[in-house]
Amino acid sequence: MAAPAGSEADPGDRPVTLFAMPAWYSRLFTADLLERFGFYGLQAVLVLYAAAPASTGGLALGVDAAALFGAWIAFTYLLSLAGGWIGDRVLGARRAMLTGCALSAAGFVALGAGLPAAAGLGLLAVGNAVFKPNHQALVNLLFGNGRGRESGISLMFVATQVSSLLAPLACGWLGERVSWSAAFLCCAAAMLLTGVRVATAASQFGSAGLAPRTGLSAEERGRVLRRTALVVVAAAVATAAAAVAGVLTVRTLVSAAGVLLLVTTVAGFRSLRRNPELAEADRKRLSAFLAVLCGAALFWMVFAYSGSLLTLFARDHVRREFAGFLVPASWLQSVIPLCTLLFAPVIARLLPRLGRRNNVPVKFAIGLCLIGSGFLTMAVAAGQTGGGAKVSPLWLVAAYLVSALGELVIAAVSIAATADVLPRSFTARMLGLYWLFAGLGSAIGAILLRLLQLIPELWYYLGLGAASVLAGLLFAVFRGRLTAALRRDPAGHDAPRAAAPHRS
Repeated sequence: MAAPAGSEADPGDRPVTLFAMPAWYSRLFTADLLERFGFYGLQAVLVLYAAAPASTGGLALGVDAAALFGAWIAFTYLLSLAGGWIGDRVLGARRAMLTGCALSAAGFVALGAGLPAAAGLGLLAVGNAVFKPNHQALVNLLFGNGRGRESGISLMFVATQVSSLLAPLACGWLGERVSWSAAFLCCAAAMLLTGVRVATAASQFGSAGLAPRTGLSAEERGRVLRRTALVVVAAAVATAAAAVAGVLTVRTLVSAAGVLLLVTTVAGFRSLRRNPELAEADRKRLSAFLAVLCGAALFWMVFAYSGSLLTLFARDHVRREFAGFLVPASWLQSVIPLCTLLFAPVIARLLPRLGRRNNVPVKFAIGLCLIGSGFLTMAVAAGQTGGGAKVSPLWLVAAYLVSALGELVIAAVSIAATADVLPRSFTARMLGLYWLFAGLGSAIGAILLRLLQLIPELWYYLGLGAASVLAGLLFAVFRGRLTAALRRDPAGHDAPRAAAPHRS
């Protein structure tokens, strides 16, 4: 690891707290805070903007607004693999972060200027996918194996929650009370500030992340350019053909996201399982871990509705008047990060004591049952909205609370378990596979929203809640069997594996 200029020889060993940050960490902390502000600002208003009538500057998509949200999240997850690769092999982490900032800022400006939403959201999906994995890579690169790494990454999680708490309040008010353009331009300003923080940190970062870890050879560069050009041309032709045929709709985008995620996820899993560097025991453990990946996909599918379907419920069915003030529907999205910040210390204290013998399945059972109970609660609330009646916001607060608790449990255990399945040299690929499954869940959730045209909202929430609780109970019932299948030999887990001879 290259130490930042003017720092200690091993900067990753310095203690990291909210009030004692190394200069390089402070830059990355505030960059993450600002970039996530833009991301969560968009999440707060996207579904409301998409559902709003054209007369108010919206897209007038109706129920398809929630599907658009799911498709955008899914595409972002899908592109993150390519974004990380661009940083590793082409630009280096720092230039990739700056590229991501520029693309995201351009996307927000495009939305604010009233350009086609597909252009703005496309730029934002690519920008986010390029920035986020490379920001995480630079954090890990600068920490190295230093003792401050764990506390530093945990503190970065706090930055994310602060942004997700404040962004809906600011951008939601601007979007619902001033104009959608004002909300998008506020997010663009946050992205520009992010770029400034990164661009002016050369003295703090030193040479870290300045160049790709393994650059492309001339042959590889030519091959990548040819394949990229082929993909871009194919996508452009398909888009033009859909536009000419009159089928370029949100539903087309949602279906495309679902197909792409399914194909990419299945191919990624099969490719990883067939890797010649894996032992047979590794392959068996990876096959067993498929149950955990599917459980994670279900959880993130349901959790994604917090920023889409539940926001529309807040707009249409919740009493939001308080002392003569109409609370913006987007403000209720701040409940989840508020609950996360309040309860994270409690969960962190309790989590190690839960399921000691069957760590992963027991905690998955708890997380899935928690989020399932939240949507069962929403089914009861939806049942009281007949005839245009509105319900107390406490119903939504209760659903958000258990969703936040479920996220604290699932996020912690699933990411840690993903890193432990295969030898350490496969950690990045396993995490990429994990987020592919999360993206697949979001895409499936967007497709399932079409059911709302056939069944009442009450039954939709009931189905989501029941499916989550049932999946959680299955993890509980088969906890011993899954734990045994995932068990590994610590002595051989990190042993070097001889790669199979390369086949030309």
